[in-house]
Amino acid sequence: MATFELYRRSTIGMCLTETLDEMVSNGTLSPEIAIQVLVQFDKSMTEALETQVKSKVSIKGHLHTYRFCDNVWTFILTDALFKSEDNQENVGRVKIVACDSKLLTQ
Repeated sequence: MATFELYRRSTIGMCLTETLDEMVSNGTLSPEIAIQVLVQFDKSMTEALETQVKSKVSIKGHLHTYRFCDNVWTFILTDALFKSEDNQENVGRVKIVACDSKLLTQ
């Protein structure tokens, strides 16, 4: 299964990357194993989001910037309102990165 590496930029992905870098620097972990861990993280995040997340959210806001490059959409919204079934949240600025899931099965 192919995966995107964009989840590495999430908070948990950044923490994992920092920890792996530290372990490689200390000699606790080889660089090859660290890369294997990151690849597994990418696969696990993709699978978890596909199979375990059932929530739906609607987003409204002012489109500040959009870009489509290498089959990846990037949107920057200002004054965004996120609505789910049971709550809503206003966010001043949000960046949304969207990839075509059909590319994962190729």
